[in-house]
Amino acid sequence: MKKAILLAFLVIALLSFATAQNATIRVGAFPNITHPQAMVGKANGYFDKAMGSNVKIDWKGFNAGPAAIEALFAGAIDMTYIGPNPAISGYVRSNGEALRVIAGATSGGAALVVRNDSGIQKPEDFHGKKIATPQLGNTQDVALRSWLKAHGMKSVDKGGDVQVIPLANPDQLTLFTKKELDGAWAPEPWATRLIKEGMAGCFSMSERFGRAANSLLPT
Repeated sequence: MKKAILLAFLVIALLSFATAQNATIRVGAFPNITHPQAMVGKANGYFDKAMGSNVKIDWKGFNAGPAAIEALFAGAIDMTYIGPNPAISGYVRSNGEALRVIAGATSGGAALVVRNDSGIQKPEDFHGKKIATPQLGNTQDVALRSWLKAHGMKSVDKGGDVQVIPLANPDQLTLFTKKELDGAWAPEPWATRLIKEGMAGCFSMSERFGRAANSLLPT
């Protein structure tokens, strides 16, 4: 997985918020390996040390990008790490006025996995199957729908026969073990957990359509 750790850019962005005394900066992130900068920085207190004692960093957790975008629009957070598709969607919805992309942070880190007993061995075997994504419109959701289209298939809501089911990552694992899902396009560490705990196999690593987390800053 390629990584471009741009902590300096994030600190510069944070500093623009912290001109006032005793400021609080609300930062969104996901508890995924695709957000290593946020998770490592939070765990080790790097951002707190960089900002000083007058600034408090209030971390907000999200399952996927669309929820983080809504939080930005609602003024519930000041910035967030997020995937490219929700970032583009939020930019377009606001005509470029609600947020700014500060820097790229990472790419890859997701995979299309299928249950070992699902009968899926080649793309055409996805017909009639139930495939989960973290949230409607998030990076993996868009990647899956694009991948299906590239292989001549569509989701049920688009007139096809593949059931694309937006589902929180922990719930995907639960339904995998119950054999109520055939596959999932999932970010790490959930893809690996599905393989190890959900009796699944990796169908495709999503480098082409992988998750690329970015720092966003509202205008």
